[in-house]
Amino acid sequence: MEKFIMSLFLVILLIVPCFAKEEGIKIEKIPYGGWENCIHMTNGTVELIATTDVGPRIIFYGFTGKENEFFEVKDNLGKTNEKEWLPFGGHRLWIAPEEKPKTYFPDSLPVKYEIKGNTLYLKQPVENINGIEKEMEITMDSSGSHVHIVHRLTNRNKETVELAPWSITQMETGGTAIIPQEEFIPHPDSPEGKELKVSTTNYLPVRTLSLWSYTDMSDSRFTFTQNYIIIKQDVSATSPTKIGMSNKEGWAGYVRNNHLFIKLCPLKEGTYPDKGSSFESFTNQDMLELETMSPLINLKSDQSVEHTEDWYLFEEVKIENSDKSIDKEILTKIKAIKKGE
Repeated sequence: MEKFIMSLFLVILLIVPCFAKEEGIKIEKIPYGGWENCIHMTNGTVELIATTDVGPRIIFYGFTGKENEFFEVKDNLGKTNEKEWLPFGGHRLWIAPEEKPKTYFPDSLPVKYEIKGNTLYLKQPVENINGIEKEMEITMDSSGSHVHIVHRLTNRNKETVELAPWSITQMETGGTAIIPQEEFIPHPDSPEGKELKVSTTNYLPVRTLSLWSYTDMSDSRFTFTQNYIIIKQDVSATSPTKIGMSNKEGWAGYVRNNHLFIKLCPLKEGTYPDKGSSFESFTNQDMLELETMSPLINLKSDQSVEHTEDWYLFEEVKIENSDKSIDKEILTKIKAIKKGE
């Protein structure tokens, strides 16, 4: 009889949807996009959906009851156990530098998950083509739009592996990416530089800019202002383009339909992949990616490396392609976030 009761209890645990409520956070298991076992998190202001049938991946982030800020590959939603890597959309964790097949592991197998308080833990099986284990820890604030994400790579090989965590967020079409440049300071020997007594250290460069073979600097999707790099997602584009940079300010934004998505990822000491890129953006006619990286590391056997991002979402944001407009609508919000306001 005791064995029967215990078996019945285990069956109930399996069939009852996972549910948690902590400090205003509601977390439950739901079907989404053809995947039956997704985890939905909401605090009433924003909602987030992570997959467990594939991943680790966040497929949805947006204001509660409103549209997804992330791009979804509709034809691939719900697919599992694929032999080749498939793009699903949303937010994923990759391995840099980009290389096939190492980077393109088909992450369409189930992942383990655990919920503790307002944090969702996702862990992928070890990738058999490179011996790397991927994890995400997703924590949502009890109010507001803030989400904190820890990305973790663990080397399960016997030998040391050089790599860098690389987190990629695919944004929906029709928006504009904003990436800050370092502060503009006049040449020390120019009239303005002499008047401002600019240091002679400003003879040296302050940033790197990485360009791919398919990056056309005359592309109308790019706008360079004194303080910002602006990239427009264009559904009529006939070819992809990409740009990378050393982003000392540690943030990037995407404005679409008067919504502003911000991700923060502070610059760290070290050598970054892709000729010194801590931030990158790739775009084609389908979507635009906001990408962050950590420095390269020689990861020893069973050693882990972590890479963090912080997300925020704002409404009623309209910008023009000018420093004045971006300073007013975006930079003020970044400063408030950093001050903890």
